[in-house]
Amino acid sequence: MAFTDEPDLQTDVPHAARIWNYWMGGKDNFAADRAAGDAVEQVYPEIVLMAKQSRRFLIRAVHHLAAEAGIRQFLDIGTGLPTMQNTHQVAQAAAPESRVVYVDNDPLVLVHARALMADSTQDGRTVHVHADYHDPEKILVAAGEVLDFDKPVAVMFMGVLGYEPDLGVVASIVDHVMAAAPPGSHLVLWDGTNTTPAVVEGAERLAQNGGVPYILRSPEEIGGLFDGLELLDPGLVQIPAWRPQGRTEWLDAYGAVARKL
Repeated sequence: MAFTDEPDLQTDVPHAARIWNYWMGGKDNFAADRAAGDAVEQVYPEIVLMAKQSRRFLIRAVHHLAAEAGIRQFLDIGTGLPTMQNTHQVAQAAAPESRVVYVDNDPLVLVHARALMADSTQDGRTVHVHADYHDPEKILVAAGEVLDFDKPVAVMFMGVLGYEPDLGVVASIVDHVMAAAPPGSHLVLWDGTNTTPAVVEGAERLAQNGGVPYILRSPEEIGGLFDGLELLDPGLVQIPAWRPQGRTEWLDAYGAVARKL
């Protein structure tokens, strides 16, 4: 898959993937991203913990699917910038033959995609698709060059669906992708919730400082995205409480892993 050599990074405009990279302690961000991130953290300091806990949730979920559920194909939509233990690293550590397709529309992610594709096991495969989740059919066509949709796939939306304001559109995106996945596939999904006044104010600060608005939803609304699927224990929970390893903290973020029957 070809990439442009010098994508337009727009370093003076805050971008969601780079803001999250900043909160997670990464170095792939610019002054505008840090300013927007700091504005949120001033009123909602838990955002840094949320960013780190979201990655720990990913690690636990992917490890379970690869090591225990026998999943060998992963479609990570809205992957963001690489940080600690990315999807392909976790999956291929448990099952070296795992195939991973990352999807993102951020030009900076394209730069890192080269390294991600090189950092793969000999038996597995890691590729990146430059696409927006609003075009799920494009994603499926491109992913189908690497993944076999006659076999189970883990579909992942990790904290990204809040950037679409219409819940109906969100549900249609998830449904479209899951409809293409066969029985035995899994949906891994989390998003921020409107469960405290502080997190709501944090989302307002993000928009006020040039970040793409992020729509916080209720846990019930997020739970509705799993309709028709079988939730794995412990069901829809705050992400630190999904099969935790150690103590858990309260966070305004809910997620789950569910199986398609």
